[in-house]
Amino acid sequence: MATQKQKVAIIGSGNCAIAKIIGLINLSGFNTVRHSDVFERRVDMYVYEEKVDGQNLTEIINKEHTNQKYLPNVALPENVVATPSVEEAAKDATLLVFVLPHQFILNICKALKGNLSPNAQAISMIKGVDVREGKISIFADVIQEALGVPCSALSGANIANEVARDKFSETTIGYRHGRRKQAELFFKLFDTPNFRVGLIEDVAGVSLCGALKNIIAIGAGFCDGLGWGDNAKAAIMRIGILEMKNFAQEFFVDVKPETFTETSAGIADLITTCFGGRNRKCAEAFVKTGKPFNVLEAELLNGQKLQGTETAREVCQFLTERKRLDGYPLFKTIYRIAYEGLEPSKLTAEL
Repeated sequence: MATQKQKVAIIGSGNCAIAKIIGLINLSGFNTVRHSDVFERRVDMYVYEEKVDGQNLTEIINKEHTNQKYLPNVALPENVVATPSVEEAAKDATLLVFVLPHQFILNICKALKGNLSPNAQAISMIKGVDVREGKISIFADVIQEALGVPCSALSGANIANEVARDKFSETTIGYRHGRRKQAELFFKLFDTPNFRVGLIEDVAGVSLCGALKNIIAIGAGFCDGLGWGDNAKAAIMRIGILEMKNFAQEFFVDVKPETFTETSAGIADLITTCFGGRNRKCAEAFVKTGKPFNVLEAELLNGQKLQGTETAREVCQFLTERKRLDGYPLFKTIYRIAYEGLEPSKLTAEL
């Protein structure tokens, strides 16, 4: 009896580089076709409907096979089909890939609750944390609890426009205890010769690396805006990864220290984010222009969300409630510069 094939759905369209990886290997083949014994060919992608040059974004993606809003001039595989209905995109899917900004995840989970395949499992690429009522959660846990499906996490040094252009990069999948076999399905879905995937049994560590490194990238951007040079930025990165690891191990269970030092999700992604990416870019502009972050987000990010400042706010709110804010002086200082008017030149004063 033939094994049922896995049906893939992408929930979100802001990172269409991931859509390219799922559908495309190198320039000519498809992962879903390459592994035709494992996956169905068609990949449905939920896209928030909006107008771009007078046309619906979903229609542009399906007719022209590009996402002109977020990743213009990069071809998407023809087997990736955009739909404005998240319920329709996820119908009968067994592998759900979440790439939404974290601000939208709770409403999306409400829409999906009760509308999923009984065999569904998920993977989260969401960069952020959920802080409510004095508790902090990673979004892989939020998704798992809200939908009742097991959820892994993916994060790493893979800036979208470079991945989409088939430049070499790595990523890391964090999986849960006893679910190595399920993680290997996602490995097969994503891994290509130019997009290498590593596996580690550490969902929390991988998720927190993806969230917390954005705070440190804001600090790196402050360094650039001040013209402090690479030595200062290196110091911010060293202190930053130490605070990231300490925070993860203090407030989450079974986080592995090697996730921060030996995987793409850890030090590699921190380096990439501190030298490129939107958080560093906006923080540099914050220092040079004096404009608030919400204005810079609108001016510089073409509809994408700035995640480092919001994560800094949420993390520092959590630490304040736990009376532990002073134990994380870099997180605290970045938050105070972003939200409380502290001069950027004070970045290293308490380190």
